[in-house]
Amino acid sequence: MEVAKLVETTLTGLGYELVDLELSVRGLMRVFIDKPEGISIEDCERVSHQLTRLFTVEGVNFERLEISSPGLDRPIKKQADFVRFRGKKVQLKLRIPLEGRKNFVGVLGELSDGILQLDVDGNFVGIDLSNLDKARLVPVF
Repeated sequence: MEVAKLVETTLTGLGYELVDLELSVRGLMRVFIDKPEGISIEDCERVSHQLTRLFTVEGVNFERLEISSPGLDRPIKKQADFVRFRGKKVQLKLRIPLEGRKNFVGVLGELSDGILQLDVDGNFVGIDLSNLDKARLVPVF
């Protein structure tokens, strides 16, 4: 089984969401987890112990495992994330420029048929999710 799928299945069973998984050439594996009420150090410890045992049983090679919260500027990756964070301020980076721009900051609107509506200072911009390179929440203090 693919490592990402193995991790996601395990986290779901523990009540967590897999936000992101980074694998480095040097054997570092970073796992970013979330849950509605936020992530504590105890959550990170629990997941670390569970994944370490799982990787031993499944024969997954890694040098170091890091478990972390996604932070205030949480990456948005899945379609469900765009729906969940509707109304929140985000920063988007596109693969191919739209209206001469690759970077947009605005408020997430509707997502329909793979097109995301982004409110950029009162002007709605339709962004095709297939053109999206990166998306992150913008922390509001």
